[in-house]
Amino acid sequence: MSEVLEPTTDLTTRIRRKLQRQHFMHLIGADLTRIEPGRVEATLDLGQQHQQQRGFAHGGLVATMCDLAAGFAGTTLIPDDHGMVTADLRVSYLHPGLGDKLVATGWVLKAGRRLHFCEAEVRAFGGQNPAEGLLIAKASATMAVVEPSSK
Repeated sequence: MSEVLEPTTDLTTRIRRKLQRQHFMHLIGADLTRIEPGRVEATLDLGQQHQQQRGFAHGGLVATMCDLAAGFAGTTLIPDDHGMVTADLRVSYLHPGLGDKLVATGWVLKAGRRLHFCEAEVRAFGGQNPAEGLLIAKASATMAVVEPSSK
């Protein structure tokens, strides 16, 4: 039996409920600003606490933004009682993360029953960056679907 996707407002409500348990995302100050079936956007206002020793956005932060965007893009396509965890994440860093804000976009390339193949990119906005943002990282991710335990 295949799951019928909810309308966008129901999907947004469902994903927002799951976001409440994303404590690390809240700790770093990230939020999902766009939620669509198979695609999400996450934003983060850059602060000093996000910088590495040279003043760039820390690579771990950038990887986290990739992971967050790819993972929640996949989560939009699974039933509400299922979960999703990262099985593999590969991040390529293209430019230093400088600016005022990071925007990560994630999307699903192929959704399977057990694995979702996703991509994400992170752009930096503000400072000397172009209006469309500077692409600072690109990622590919394999996300594993976690089915509810049957007891």
